[in-house]
Amino acid sequence: MRLHDLKPRPGAKHRRKRLGQGPGSGHGKTSTRGHKGQRARSGGSLRVGFEGGQMPLIRRLPKRGFNNARHAINLIAVNVGALNRFEDGAEITEATLRQAGLANGPGDGIKILGTGDLTRKLTVKVRSFSSAARAKIEQAGGVCEVTGTKQAG
Repeated sequence: MRLHDLKPRPGAKHRRKRLGQGPGSGHGKTSTRGHKGQRARSGGSLRVGFEGGQMPLIRRLPKRGFNNARHAINLIAVNVGALNRFEDGAEITEATLRQAGLANGPGDGIKILGTGDLTRKLTVKVRSFSSAARAKIEQAGGVCEVTGTKQAG
């Protein structure tokens, strides 16, 4: 068997629905849009879940039960390689990372990840470290200190 012998399985390919090609095509006149109404017009699209002004199903149902998203801890990721911009022997905290522009936006803390290489001896005080990041910081002669509660990864 060669590449030019390959064919899709029978029934896997469908012909394109050709709209507006006359009454014999089965898709002429209104071109499968029905008669009048918002969806028959050009540009007449509705958002997902819209029910014509009726209270949508998603809003009619009660919201009950447990949801993990309510208790999620949002950590801002900073890579080890980005810490090379600080001076040798510097103490790095969440405030210094935000001031340097390495951690932006809302978050419950900062997690240092292990991408990149560290060439400076630093004292890093953040919420969490990956095992690779901890190894690289300590290998460079630095110190890793966990601040706050350590509930996430």
